[in-house]
Amino acid sequence: MRIALGLVSILALSAPVLAENAPVGITPDIMSVTVETDSGPVEIARIQDNAHELSGEWARTSRPCPNFCLQPMIPAPGVTPIGELEMLQFLQDPSVVVIDGRVRADFEAGAIPGAISVPYTEAADRLGELGCEPDFDGFDCSVEGVKSAALYCNGPWCGQSPTAARRMIEAGFPAEKIYYYRGGMQAWRMLGLTVTDTTN
Repeated sequence: MRIALGLVSILALSAPVLAENAPVGITPDIMSVTVETDSGPVEIARIQDNAHELSGEWARTSRPCPNFCLQPMIPAPGVTPIGELEMLQFLQDPSVVVIDGRVRADFEAGAIPGAISVPYTEAADRLGELGCEPDFDGFDCSVEGVKSAALYCNGPWCGQSPTAARRMIEAGFPAEKIYYYRGGMQAWRMLGLTVTDTTN
């Protein structure tokens, strides 16, 4: 019994002590990132309340499959999976368009600042927004200056952006120019990152 209590004491002393309301950075060196949006610059940071917890829809862990089945890390051959830090870099890169592949109502309820709404049902028809040129068969995406696309949707169980990626590829968009943020809005919110709300 004394050994067990001693071990508990040692573990308690060696555990990191977090100061109440300690700063919450994105990385040790980055507190926030400012991105340009259609509404002007938006600062993306993490929620600074150390006691903040997810609640409501974003705290749900079990959605019925189908339709909410886990998605692969790579939704189609040639697509590159990314995380939050890469997404933040892409939001500041004019050669990349960050695309919210969800239905418009979900986008309007809260999105990653700087993303544009391209519902997955429209993805193959809107390749011109990435620099592809219209041609007889749809779009020619082999032209110079075609931007890359970073896609996301609701989270690892959401099939909207993977479907958008596959439809874009079928329409002629190069798979190697598509990046997929599988964590989507659920991971973004779980990390306390800034979300736009266009319903106000």
